[in-house]
Amino acid sequence: MNSNKPQKTAVSLVEISAAQLNQRLDNFLFKRLDDVPRTRIYRIIRKGEVRVNKKRSKPDYKLQIGDQVRIPPVHQAQEKPLKSRPPKALLGRLEQAVIFENKDMLILDKPTGLAVHAGSGVDYGVIDAMRMLYPQTEIELVHRLDRDTSGCLMLAKNRQALLAMQALLQDNLLSKNYIAVVQGNWPRELSEIRLPLKRFHLPNGERRVQVDDAGKPAVSRVRLLRGGKRYSVIRVELVTGRTHQIRVHCQAQGHAIAGDDKYGDNEFNRSMRQRNIKRLMLHAASLELPFCDYTSEVVINAPLPAEFERLLGEASPA
Repeated sequence: MNSNKPQKTAVSLVEISAAQLNQRLDNFLFKRLDDVPRTRIYRIIRKGEVRVNKKRSKPDYKLQIGDQVRIPPVHQAQEKPLKSRPPKALLGRLEQAVIFENKDMLILDKPTGLAVHAGSGVDYGVIDAMRMLYPQTEIELVHRLDRDTSGCLMLAKNRQALLAMQALLQDNLLSKNYIAVVQGNWPRELSEIRLPLKRFHLPNGERRVQVDDAGKPAVSRVRLLRGGKRYSVIRVELVTGRTHQIRVHCQAQGHAIAGDDKYGDNEFNRSMRQRNIKRLMLHAASLELPFCDYTSEVVINAPLPAEFERLLGEASPA
């Protein structure tokens, strides 16, 4: 057999269930054909090779319960390499990291250093591993955490729960709380930060965020837990959920987060490494869920990693 020959999949006819209700056709296909380039998926839609109820359809068509989607044979040539599979050890680690689960959603204690999804230079992430652990479930990320941030990460098991949880986040009805170790002595009176944030890209394409009056509103509420000349431990409630919000808000106050290689202070990071702190000291400590159709009112806590416990014990009480 010639391994360089394109592989051909069989024709499939998929009936849309409540889990895919109102999902765009292109997004539905991206997930079903995740090893096929997006340009090819748009091409087979445009050519009418994909049919919904035996008719041509546009990429932005919103699927309805009972729709019949015909997915044609797709040649998976060498245009896009297959994604690496998460190792068994990681699958086992994430299976043990689930700290809350019901029929509609789950919350896991994400390890530091693990991206939430595959991307540039990242072969796999949490979502890829969780889809392997839950192969019969339409599992999706409700929100994201930075690669080096640990703690509570919520995933939905169906589209209705996904949209409901994201709406709660948008309306500030679902509270996210973080623990951070920051440079210097955090002022007790600094209990709220309101600074607009704007995303930009470095010349190498790397995404960054900065305080900018033209940016989007961003609000963080802060409570000092332990104070000290070298470092402080704070609790942060995100009122808004902008990219890198806590990291940039802390930096803007002159109290960068320990171990932050994007917005941190190099000398402070070196001193913390001497104390055996070798990670970003930001942990998504809890999620407070309100009563809704998908969960009861409950607070989910992710245990503090050992590094946080040690620094909390060494610092002075606030």
